Amino acid sequence: MASLRQRGATWQARIRRKGFPDEVRSFSTKAEALAWTRALESDIDRGTYLDTSEARRWLLRDLLQRYMDEVSPTKRSFKREAETIQFMQRQRMALHSMAALTPAVVAAYRDDRLKTVRAGTIIRELSILSSAISHARREWGLPTSNPCALVRKPPTPQGRTRLLTENERARLLAELRPIKRRSPWMQPLVSLALETAMRRGELLALEWRHVNLQAQTVFLPMTKNGSSRTVPLSKAAVEILRTLPVSASGLVFPVSYMVVNNCFVDACKRAGINDLKFHDLRHTATTKLAEKLSNVIELASVTGLRSASYSVEKSISSSRSSCHH
Repeated sequence: MASLRQRGATWQARIRRKGFPDEVRSFSTKAEALAWTRALESDIDRGTYLDTSEARRWLLRDLLQRYMDEVSPTKRSFKREAETIQFMQRQRMALHSMAALTPAVVAAYRDDRLKTVRAGTIIRELSILSSAISHARREWGLPTSNPCALVRKPPTPQGRTRLLTENERARLLAELRPIKRRSPWMQPLVSLALETAMRRGELLALEWRHVNLQAQTVFLPMTKNGSSRTVPLSKAAVEILRTLPVSASGLVFPVSYMVVNNCFVDACKRAGINDLKFHDLRHTATTKLAEKLSNVIELASVTGLRSASYSVEKSISSSRSSCHH
């Protein structure tokens, strides 16, 4: 049974039905209150009623926090995912309750982000958001649909073939020198990436206990492909590591993904280098390694690429093209 009650300038609507929790909502006009009660009673009669009171109590910001605390630590990409979640928690979208988080709200967030970042970044953020909401529905009993399922994702960007030239390398490393407030870790991090073809995540997760300077190797117990890998070190790579202080955390590079990203972008701007991503350093290094390791299987073993993948073949092709020129 529905009842309406005027309280000051608002109208309070209440619905009581046996077997269902009481539903109470306030509206600015009597007509809005009546429309709401009729729609809700109709849902109850049809059996499509969904109690959204719990969803109204949950803010997206709080849901993301619980997901980051309980679920993200179980993933290999925990640090990067945590930084992405912390960014989303600071956005206007995170202030919505889960009942008010509509596809239109998520789409507006997507469109606003596309003004400043590339499609790949948005795809990752929407994927994390969708996973968090789906987990809350399955494991925490959150009574709401997943709005991400109705939001169009940007087209997946094509694979990149950007290589860093020798001139650009010199300019980039010069801009990464640790002067003033610049990070002292960035120049050796980029230099090691160009020597070893290691991924950014692998470099940031690298621990001193897995570095063997005498044997000129580093051991990666877990990589993106889900397997371990031993990376041989060049003489230049060994010298880079020898110059680094040992941090209390045990990490070779005790910096966050976000700091690395921001410092790298700023250095590229100062150096006048356009359209360069950190991952392009891996492609550049792999192409250089392909000049020495023409065997596909050997190259794949060193870099962590799948032997039959297009990436390995592309690196060898790039190497041969650069030799011809």
